[in-house]
Amino acid sequence: MALKQISSNKCFGGLQKVFEHDSVELNCKMKFAIYLPPKAETGKCPALYWLSGLTCTEQNFISKSGYHQAASEHGLVVIAPDTSPRGCNIKGEDESWDFGTGAGFYVDATEHPWKTNYRMYSYVTEELPQLINANFPVDPQRMSIFGHSMGGHGALICALKNPGKYKSVSAFAPICNPVLCPWGKKAFSGYLGTDQSKWKAYDATHLVKSFPGSQLDILIDQGKDDQFLSDGQLLPDNFIAACAEKKTPVVFRLQELLLHRYLYY
Repeated sequence: MALKQISSNKCFGGLQKVFEHDSVELNCKMKFAIYLPPKAETGKCPALYWLSGLTCTEQNFISKSGYHQAASEHGLVVIAPDTSPRGCNIKGEDESWDFGTGAGFYVDATEHPWKTNYRMYSYVTEELPQLINANFPVDPQRMSIFGHSMGGHGALICALKNPGKYKSVSAFAPICNPVLCPWGKKAFSGYLGTDQSKWKAYDATHLVKSFPGSQLDILIDQGKDDQFLSDGQLLPDNFIAACAEKKTPVVFRLQELLLHRYLYY
């Protein structure tokens, strides 16, 4: 699959690049960002996938988070895809900020007209890693995933639906129980239909209940003053309770004086 380089910038001894390619899963052109640390010049490095939140593109994390120094020091290749297909000309895809463009929710849509393009789950877990493994010096056996808000939800479900694929999953202010929150109900009803039993396949709180117990390090970092925590959009307590019931280890850090957008806005 052909890659078109959009940009390349030196950063902490490595290179921050952005590429574009034709996605088979999403049936459109997609961009992703990738940071190649200095160690990538001499050998394969662990791959760390970042999933962004609502309204974001591949640019938000690479331009605002300041992750490059740590990635350079630890020899991590960091990959940041877009959050949805773009330019698919689907009626209604640009009408709201929390559904459609910039809000793919990391699911494989089953409903018309979304099912042809909105297949972010398969893109993130299959197509993109295959593309990265084939074109960059990464070690496929050392792969982890993390994300923020909608991307935290995406990171959790990708890890929980694929035991053994990821070494760790970290989620910053994630949507932990989308079948019960307004954002999730809106997205899932649009992408997956009205049968709510099907929604559970993309809900971290339900997925962890059937997780087979293979080794996975789970971290959730949540701001105490997050407005969406108090609004009932994130529901981390439900996920923590499900982990406790299943005896699945999870590190939960509640941070003082942090808002929902603390990470990179």
